Amino acid sequence: MYGDTLYFYEEILLLALKDEAGVTSVAYIEQSIAGAVLAELILAGRIALSKDKKKIVTVVNADPMGDAVIDSAFDMIKGDKKKRRKLNDWVSRIAAISDLFHTAAGQLCTRGILKADQDKILLFFTRRIYPEVNPIPENKLIDRLRLAIFSDSREIDPRTTVLISLTQGIDLLRLTFGAKEVKARKERIEAIINGEIAGNAIREVIEACNMAAVMTVMVAAIIPTVVT
Repeated sequence: MYGDTLYFYEEILLLALKDEAGVTSVAYIEQSIAGAVLAELILAGRIALSKDKKKIVTVVNADPMGDAVIDSAFDMIKGDKKKRRKLNDWVSRIAAISDLFHTAAGQLCTRGILKADQDKILLFFTRRIYPEVNPIPENKLIDRLRLAIFSDSREIDPRTTVLISLTQGIDLLRLTFGAKEVKARKERIEAIINGEIAGNAIREVIEACNMAAVMTVMVAAIIPTVVT
């Protein structure tokens, strides 16, 4: 796919997982993965969103991506008989894929970045954890985000723009860089997310990807209401 470049969902996981403990620091991680997968499919030209407020998802290129997590979600979209589902519906459906988080973390284990392990809670309950064994990819990722956010450079690639939107929506920027530092760059972050720094040719695609980030937050926010 992109060589050594990680997919959005992998980057989200690297930032969300505590390096040594191997557990996530983000609530609703499955919804975050789902939004990242949809953004990946949009940016890769596999799916598109309708221009109206409904944001109906349609397949425009059925070629697989070559990644187990993304293609599992993409197969759901391609095989859907309804064919007219909204973006937020797909966030919910993809998030509900069995073992989505563990499958996604397993991809990073295959890359040699994380290690699959187990620990015990209250001496009785076992849980799967994913401590980091190779910090270089995450360090490079953080450096890339830092350069985009804390400089005034106009040279920000589309993947970084979309990633900033995804991470800001689930509060990962604050967890990564600190609340004070992120607040001081609020205008810069908003300019990046709104596509003000992107070229005209890619702006529409970025806006569609940003909708995936927005729907991730919206779907996660209504989950407690649905459950109760």
